[in-house]
Amino acid sequence: MLKRFFQGRVEDTSTTTRLKEMVNVLRKREVMGGMTPEKLRAVLEDLGPTFVKLGQVMSMRPDFLPPEYCEELMKLQTEALPLPFETITEVIEQEYNCRWQKVFSYIDEKALGSASIAQVHRGTLVSGEKVAIKVQRPGIYEIMSQDIVLLKRAATLVKVISGAQEVVDFGQVLDEMWLIAQQEMDFLMEASHIEEFTHLNSDNEYISCPKVYKNLSTQHILVMEFVEGICMDDLEGLKARGYDVSILGRRLGENYVKQIIEDGYFHADPHPGNIWIRNSRIVWLDLGMMGRLSTKDRLAIRKAVIALARHDTFEMKEAVLQLGVAKGRINHTALYQDIDALLGQYSSLDFSSLQMGVLTRQIINILRVHHLACPQGLAMFARGVLTIEGVMRLCCPKVSFVEIFAKSLAVDFKKNFNWHDEFDKAKRQGLQLLQKSVQLPEQISDILKMTMSGQTKVNLDVTGSEEPLRRLDQMINKLILALLCAAILLASSTICTTNMTPKIMEIPLLGLAGYFLAFILSLRLIWDIHKGSKGL
Repeated sequence: MLKRFFQGRVEDTSTTTRLKEMVNVLRKREVMGGMTPEKLRAVLEDLGPTFVKLGQVMSMRPDFLPPEYCEELMKLQTEALPLPFETITEVIEQEYNCRWQKVFSYIDEKALGSASIAQVHRGTLVSGEKVAIKVQRPGIYEIMSQDIVLLKRAATLVKVISGAQEVVDFGQVLDEMWLIAQQEMDFLMEASHIEEFTHLNSDNEYISCPKVYKNLSTQHILVMEFVEGICMDDLEGLKARGYDVSILGRRLGENYVKQIIEDGYFHADPHPGNIWIRNSRIVWLDLGMMGRLSTKDRLAIRKAVIALARHDTFEMKEAVLQLGVAKGRINHTALYQDIDALLGQYSSLDFSSLQMGVLTRQIINILRVHHLACPQGLAMFARGVLTIEGVMRLCCPKVSFVEIFAKSLAVDFKKNFNWHDEFDKAKRQGLQLLQKSVQLPEQISDILKMTMSGQTKVNLDVTGSEEPLRRLDQMINKLILALLCAAILLASSTICTTNMTPKIMEIPLLGLAGYFLAFILSLRLIWDIHKGSKGL
């Protein structure tokens, strides 16, 4: 099917070859026999870096894929076969336009890590500082852009979930993935991410990230200080160094909540490999993919957590409406019922055992069901929280991320609370209320006058009236069709009594055409009545 779809639309040999590779992978994994989460992950890994990145983005879109698929895609392996050392030095010398020995006195030929987009080597500057050198794979931009073209052409054939296209379509996910990939392939942007993150966390003595050597960094090379520490998931190593893992886990949770609530700028992929401990400080690595939350989104998330703690369905509904973007008519009663059912699941649950990531995904699923589009920042927030909760369960299972989250909201309220400002606000609201109260009798009088003169209009939105209104609309349509059919039949009969030309067998042609049209309309009317009677 793919071959037929692309036949005559491929431009060059490389595109044709790539298409054949894609088809062979699909055949190898027996996709036509049905798709499972594990099979989808394996297919994406086989197809290469573009599809791995696509899978990572889709794992952040629970409004696009079922939860079991999102969880499986979070396991995507980004490791790749390391490039030869000669290729790495070629890229470095091409970027610096000089021999690499003029910049680095030493580069370890063995890669520290090799991913789909870049490869990292340990090195030493000629000035003596130990650094990590992140080098982009040559030609990766061209490979990924070619795959994007093929994917966009095939987007019309892809149906991951029936009905999901009403809110999120595959083309939109592709655009989002390509935007993220382009940002990750621009190492100068990652350098700016590190600078912004460092500035926002400069007052926290327990949080840091690697220093960037901007004078040595380009779009394809990123030079950072080498972090000598212990990975967050190396619990034995941390304990052997005398670290209290519970304290580290709590600090990690507090900082991540601060990134979300205060900064609105957070690490979008906080897996253990990106979190290291050095001299009792948490060092965040790989800041290529960062998430942002608008002030509106942060306020809505605050409201949702508070509503959950109070089991306030109405307040949670307001938070959900603030988080989503309406893409159609909203059934507010059904939305209220779904949110009430969601809160009912947590009515007897200990707040400390609540998983924030799972709750967020449930909220995003409600958004999808009720035709509310999910903003990109919220989808990245869902993935980030789910990941950080997993890290904290590993390091300090007795520390609740959601409790830290709720506590930070209370601290934030106290920190921003000012009696003078609140008193001024109350005075303004009181004055506005007094002004409106004075106008109330006049407004009531105007309404009565308009009602008596027949000028009043009342707009009603009756919930549950959609089906009766639909049936009424169908009945009116049938009535109009019947009247139209009768009018045409009557007019045609009148024309046939005249000497109007042209004629066929002494009958005016226009009259015959009218009879034929009336016959067709009658058949349509009979068919509609038949369908209506079956529907009843």
